[in-house]
Amino acid sequence: MLGLGSPTYPLPEESYVAWTSTYDWTTIYDHEFLYAGPLFIHQFSHLWIDFRGIQDEYMRDKGIDYFENSRRAIYVQQEYAVQNPLGFEGYGKSAWGLTASDGPGPGSRQLNGVKRRFFGYRARGVPYGPDDGTLAPWAIIASLPFAPEIALPAIRHCQDVYPQTRTSYGFVGSFNPTHPSPSGDASGWVCRVHYALNQGPNISMIENYRSGLVWRLMRRCPYIIAGLRRAGFRHGWL
Repeated sequence: MLGLGSPTYPLPEESYVAWTSTYDWTTIYDHEFLYAGPLFIHQFSHLWIDFRGIQDEYMRDKGIDYFENSRRAIYVQQEYAVQNPLGFEGYGKSAWGLTASDGPGPGSRQLNGVKRRFFGYRARGVPYGPDDGTLAPWAIIASLPFAPEIALPAIRHCQDVYPQTRTSYGFVGSFNPTHPSPSGDASGWVCRVHYALNQGPNISMIENYRSGLVWRLMRRCPYIIAGLRRAGFRHGWL
């Protein structure tokens, strides 16, 4: 959007059409949506831009907007965790959130007769993976504006069942209940560091959920507005 909205050297409008031509519209767990496996892909643009009620040509053809698309992606995440096809520990209705995050790997371990392969930092996603049992609480918090009815219970679940994931800085970046911890905690492996890349979306999305402040401020940005219009967005607050 910033490239398209540049007042000096804007990207050509056809570059956005080329971008949307790569889209993969699919149906997973009875949800039709624009596919991307990791949750962050469905969240990061929304940190700044309020996509509610505005549509480009692609979304006008689908009859929804990108906000609704992200909401559907979050429900796909929850359903994947409920079905838990790979049998990881802890997954369920209130335990989901696969995205780009740190992990306990690289390496493999034999656990309960199953050889598990664990990754380090990886863009985890559903339903096609990669998935090694690592969950990211920040991805749940960043889902608040889209689906608070399932995000809030998941946040409470993480806080109550896995207290080791909470620090004075908030939730850790990720944890893996399948990978045993030396102390035997239910949370298993717990990431020891906090990433600003995770904390930033938490702060922005909590405030967008509470008041829409970031969205309201960015609506005043002439370059964002110009970029959206050159990309073909119409209706709503535009």
